[in-house]
Amino acid sequence: MKTYSAKPSEVDRKWYVIDAEGVVLGRLAVIIADLLRGKNKTIYTPHIDTGDHVVVINAEKVHLTGNKAANERFFWHTGHPGGIKSRSLGQIRDGAHPERLIEKAVERMMPRGPLARAQFKKLRVYGGEAHPHDAQQPVVLDVAALNPKNKRSA
Repeated sequence: MKTYSAKPSEVDRKWYVIDAEGVVLGRLAVIIADLLRGKNKTIYTPHIDTGDHVVVINAEKVHLTGNKAANERFFWHTGHPGGIKSRSLGQIRDGAHPERLIEKAVERMMPRGPLARAQFKKLRVYGGEAHPHDAQQPVVLDVAALNPKNKRSA
């Protein structure tokens, strides 16, 4: 018996909607990364993009455990002398672009390379309830119900 290897034409892509309200960020990112890579499918093949499309709503209501909202920081450099900048996770979540918090967490849970970059493009994150992907008839995935530890009260 030969090992099965999926072909790109055989992949059936689904659309999922995930509500991030009250869900722990790291646990959410793991589930999203697995869906994007296609690891939830029986036809998973490491070198073929077998993943699904994922739409995340309510990104500004994601839960950060412990003191991560105040203590954990993202750093970047402007390129100018003395141009190191930083923001805490809480500032990013409460700021103008809370979707970047989920995008960065998922991006860091995926492997690096051209295939992962292509898989990452199937992620859409929105800060509020509304999203423009109703025409794709996405399946609602209740991440909070998968494990009691996934959802925390604020």
